[in-house]
Amino acid sequence: MNPHMPKPPRRDWTMLLMMAGLLLLVIASFATLPLKWREFFTVDAIRSSIELLAGFAPPETSSGFLTKTFWAALETLAMSGLGTLLAAIFGLAFSLPAAGRFGAAPRAAMRAVLNVLRSVPELVWASIMLIAAGLGPMGGTLALAAHTAGVLGRLFGDSLENAAPHPEHSLRANGASASAAFFYATLPQTLPQMLSYTLYRWENNIRAAAILGVVGAGGLGQMLKYHLSLFQMPLAATVIIAMLLLVALVDGVSFALRRLLTR
Repeated sequence: MNPHMPKPPRRDWTMLLMMAGLLLLVIASFATLPLKWREFFTVDAIRSSIELLAGFAPPETSSGFLTKTFWAALETLAMSGLGTLLAAIFGLAFSLPAAGRFGAAPRAAMRAVLNVLRSVPELVWASIMLIAAGLGPMGGTLALAAHTAGVLGRLFGDSLENAAPHPEHSLRANGASASAAFFYATLPQTLPQMLSYTLYRWENNIRAAAILGVVGAGGLGQMLKYHLSLFQMPLAATVIIAMLLLVALVDGVSFALRRLLTR
């Protein structure tokens, strides 16, 4: 063996053990859940599915209902936009202590708060907010803001921690204040990434806002629940189509803006 040849890298047993544990969890999930796969492909199941889908056709296209659906779509769009904006503002404020800029103890405390905010699903937040704010888009907007603030606060904090510290240290060494050094050195490095995170969460929130109406938070989701509960399938089909178009529109706009920022 040539003594000058580099030694092969050591095998990472930690990663192998994690993959094996994940595989065991997947196998255990299939073994413990009573999944009846054969019932999905029986003649009765296929016939019931076809009858259900046939009930949605043709969608309702009357001018009055289309107008009502349009305003509900705007309400859903406003809920997602305002909720994301509030989340971005609070997320930026939360990210400063979460990045350790005020010490280790505030960092740990804020990280725990952010974990709680993002661990609670939007539907649960909506149920809580609707008790305080009543039925309507206000509760849904606050629910989106609470959950998304936890997500963005964590992402913004990680971005600030990963930013290169040398520009800020150079400004501080030349007499700049801490706030000036942050706004002129660290924030410009992370701002494009923060905006990209915010736009991506807006994409997710437009989907969540369409679902929050199921618990009474207004918008398209509330219309969908109402018409499905009355088995008015053609009207529900129109609402579903409006949801798909709204999500596609927001996805396209957000993707274009994120591409512009990354360039």
